[in-house]
Amino acid sequence: MGRNDNSGRPFNSAASFRVTDPPNPNWQLRQGLPDDVEPGKSWKAEEEKGWKTWDLSDISPREVYPLLTSCIVPRPIALVSSMSSDGIPNLAPFRGVFSVAHNPPLLSISFSHAVRTGKSKDTKENILATKEFTVSIMSEPFIEAANITCVDAPADIDEWDISGLTRSTSIDVRSPWVKESAIGFECELFHSYEICLPNSSEVTNTLVLGLIKRAHVRESVLTASGTVDPAKLRAVSRLGGDMYARIGEGFELARPPWKVIRDQVISGAPESE
Repeated sequence: MGRNDNSGRPFNSAASFRVTDPPNPNWQLRQGLPDDVEPGKSWKAEEEKGWKTWDLSDISPREVYPLLTSCIVPRPIALVSSMSSDGIPNLAPFRGVFSVAHNPPLLSISFSHAVRTGKSKDTKENILATKEFTVSIMSEPFIEAANITCVDAPADIDEWDISGLTRSTSIDVRSPWVKESAIGFECELFHSYEICLPNSSEVTNTLVLGLIKRAHVRESVLTASGTVDPAKLRAVSRLGGDMYARIGEGFELARPPWKVIRDQVISGAPESE
């Protein structure tokens, strides 16, 4: 595998997540964007450079893709394991696995259809045929092994084999989840929705909703309260192009209760005409 232009800058393998203050700890009601977001830099001043605007109906899907994948970041990524109706295993990375609801617990995966060949992804066909799959969250230590599973290999090539990742037997579904992952979800198909171009019957994408039947989480990444510690999970995300990102810092911003800010809001509100 080739190296990119950033080779020579070694990866810092030490866990780097730390909790900081929020960007503007002294922010006040109605302040909007503070003038000095960063010393020596003004986010507000960037407005003077203006905006470039695209009418997405006027550009090709090939141009839309890099634009949206670099704009909507970071995106959670995971390995999806599935089996064909004949029992052939498949493992593939997905750069947009999102939590949709907690009651019922649902996650979503979107599958694009190849424009030129019209071929559907094996993972999508497997899920629609068997009505089940697993999702394993990616973390820094095995990102190369996870990434290799996206290779455009022939259908008879086993992605589990070339990645060296380990199958962990599921309880409620046939597809295994990735043992190296700190988090694995066993899912069954809840609903699938075919997405067509406007005013057309041409299907370009398929949206799958998976019902999470069982969650496996390593004890070592759990906090005392039963939530996942981001510093120990070391999850990675996707940016635009071939760029991945690690989670380096986090800050807490509590949701303000209305009863706490009510008087400030009402006393400072303009009189109605």
